[in-house]
Amino acid sequence: MFADSHERYALSFTSGGLLLREATLLTSLYLVERDWNDVRKIAVERNLLQARTSSSSVRVIRETVQRLSMLTDAEINLLADAGPSEQQILMWAAACRRYRLIAEFAEEVVRERFLLMTPSLSTDDFDRFLVGKSLWHPELDELKPSTSMKLRQNMFRMLQDAGLLSQTGSIVPAVMSERVIETFNRRTPSDVRFFPTMTSVGAEQ
Repeated sequence: MFADSHERYALSFTSGGLLLREATLLTSLYLVERDWNDVRKIAVERNLLQARTSSSSVRVIRETVQRLSMLTDAEINLLADAGPSEQQILMWAAACRRYRLIAEFAEEVVRERFLLMTPSLSTDDFDRFLVGKSLWHPELDELKPSTSMKLRQNMFRMLQDAGLLSQTGSIVPAVMSERVIETFNRRTPSDVRFFPTMTSVGAEQ
């Protein structure tokens, strides 16, 4: 699925959830500026996210911009025009593109369990997933227990924020609009693979 499956994972998604509110604010600014560097600078200067501290503002803005920059301009325009459900779907796709570990968990565990009609997900599933990946990624063995816990907590929070996981741990089928599916299918392979849905990856709509 990825060019180099042994490349070190980026593991900076330890907090913040899906960042949907933040993304909405920064997307509006991007539609004016059309440059993510300018968006980041202006958002920090204006404390657009109304963070309590400067360091927190810089960190959250940087993380949100990194995820949004994974989307094409057409997808950004769609995000700005979208309703809450479509925004959730687009931001989950952005997170999967930004973080290979999230993408692989989404495809290999969440989607796979859904397709096998085992529509529940527990923290043990994530822990087993990390153990399996650590065979090829020693950086996972180097994680402190507290960091692993934060990754796990935020992974599940993001799934819930995206409407893909219930509070009780049930996988919720992704409901994607035709225009979102069409957008995802422009990529090879299609980003539909990151979602619990019976929609075929790359299927013509």
